Amino acid sequence: MSGLIDLDTVAGARSTHKFARLSASKARVVLDLIRDDDLEQAREELQFCDRGAATVISKVLESAVSNAENNENLSADELYVAECWADEGPTLKRWRPRARGRATRINKRTCHITVVVAQLSEDELEMRAARLAASGRRSADQDRAARVAASKDTEEETEAVEADLVEEDAETTDSSVDTETVSEETEPSEPETEAVTEETESSDSEPENDEETEADTAELESTEDTEPTDEDEKEA
Repeated sequence: MSGLIDLDTVAGARSTHKFARLSASKARVVLDLIRDDDLEQAREELQFCDRGAATVISKVLESAVSNAENNENLSADELYVAECWADEGPTLKRWRPRARGRATRINKRTCHITVVVAQLSEDELEMRAARLAASGRRSADQDRAARVAASKDTEEETEAVEADLVEEDAETTDSSVDTETVSEETEPSEPETEAVTEETESSDSEPENDEETEADTAELESTEDTEPTDEDEKEA
């Protein structure tokens, strides 16, 4: 099946998954579910679909959306599944042994899955905006913008708090430096204190030395008085 939408005239993008290891008939059953659906609705249908082809087709759909956002600068909220089809690919032939020496062929089929997303018309976009406004909900782009604004606000608040903390630290350091200078001015230095202590010790030791000398002189005098001289011995 060829594409009916000309992407040169219509804003959109496509994605193709070639040689997918499933048959085209199985893929077409799932593709019929998301054709002409909104992107959000198509994602929900593929998420809750129990067929194996839904996993492969969801990857192709996300690839098409990424191409539209990055290459065509389109918003994901304005996209829908414009076209989707599955073409048959080459068949891998294998053999299975059977009874009486016979063999049967196994056909492992492949397919090429293509998904095209396009931008909604202006009328549909206005209707969607009116529905969102009536329900009080916001689009994905609006939610993203709100999250970005909230993150910027938090960053500014953290920067302001950090600046306040830096100012407080600077003030505390200045006050500590002032107190240290005042204490250095008031307290005497170590050499001065040592000299004062030595002087006090020397002054304390001087009276003790005087007392010792007086005691020694008194002892000498007493010994001189008690010892007999030679003249006294002769007289005796």
